[in-house]
Amino acid sequence: MARRPGTPRLLRELNDRAALDLLVEQGPLTRAQIGEHTGLSKVTASQLLSRLEERGLVSVVGEQAGGRGPNAALYAVVPSSAYVAGLEVGPDGVTAGVADITGHIVAQVTVDPNGADDPVKMVHSAVVKACRSAKVAVSKLSAFVIGTPGVVDPRSGDVQFSFDLPAWHEGVLAALRTDLRRPVIIENDVNLAAIAERAYGAARDADDFALMWFDRGMGLSVMLGGRLHRGRWGGAGEIGYLPVPGAPLPVGAARRAAQDEGVTESRTWGIPTLAGGYGALVGADAVRALAHEHGIAEPTAVDCVRAAAADEDRGGPFLDELADRISYGVTSVNIVLDPGLVVLSGSLGRAGGGPLATRIESIVGRISPTRPAVAVTGVKGNPVLRGALHAALEQARDDVFSAAGAS
Repeated sequence: MARRPGTPRLLRELNDRAALDLLVEQGPLTRAQIGEHTGLSKVTASQLLSRLEERGLVSVVGEQAGGRGPNAALYAVVPSSAYVAGLEVGPDGVTAGVADITGHIVAQVTVDPNGADDPVKMVHSAVVKACRSAKVAVSKLSAFVIGTPGVVDPRSGDVQFSFDLPAWHEGVLAALRTDLRRPVIIENDVNLAAIAERAYGAARDADDFALMWFDRGMGLSVMLGGRLHRGRWGGAGEIGYLPVPGAPLPVGAARRAAQDEGVTESRTWGIPTLAGGYGALVGADAVRALAHEHGIAEPTAVDCVRAAAADEDRGGPFLDELADRISYGVTSVNIVLDPGLVVLSGSLGRAGGGPLATRIESIVGRISPTRPAVAVTGVKGNPVLRGALHAALEQARDDVFSAAGAS
């Protein structure tokens, strides 16, 4: 990329963006406070705020009483200057959220797919419903990020394989962009949960960590140096296929041929024809069966884990054995990557809470050369949706804020 000289216009753009990011992060500030945080003079800060007011990006929202002299005006980013949409798409429904440019979620809705096999219609319906709830026109949305289970090609951005969503395939991304007439990104759902964890949860500001997702199925997301590691084909994190003691190997696969720069390469996305691998030990069905063996007979795996964590005198032996099983995967990740922090997420990980996390950390520390901290997710609400909205906001702010000093 060509280097841009330090022209007055470029300096204005950089200063404007720094001030906007500051106002988003810290809320209303006076002109003097903006100058103190950014190192700008009072004259430069005043000129900056005048430009941003003219462009409708900031406004005066109140006053701050001082000592002698008039009260100082408080400036804030105008929330309605842009909106974004984030979606979590799963086999049981679509959850869509709309947030303003400050990150405030103004609407969240869940739509039953009703057997719909058209991803574009399903997403469109959810977005329209969320926008109606938010009283925001679809045309006001600046960015869309959609979280789905399965493998997303990091080069094309398209879904390559999703066992739970067979209708999501190559070509869906282009169709969504055409339908919504806006930038659209599709991302693996567990990766979005990791983005949310770093922004709002237990991995806040951590550059290196691994997030292990335990729900109906399981997944893994790895953040290294502050960046997601997706792998060559986007298949990094498919930990359910990890061979582990006590489970048969996952066998059978659907082979796909991919055209890449004129060279045909063979890719294999594992679709087990026999229940095997790590998933056979820690998936929801296996967890519920294990709980029932220990006399914990709640109807779902999540209920069983929650009940055991709430009453360790009764549920301790079950949690001990479940922690042993989970530790196979955590240890494998730790030995290869040494992330320092492993976060347990998904409904099962959340249900186990501290009692399960403590057991896993102890076991991994005994069998691994290094001992990572094992924490429970700290993200409130829907982590996939929160991650989707966060990613969409970052994109929208780049587009909206970076254009602030263009004229």
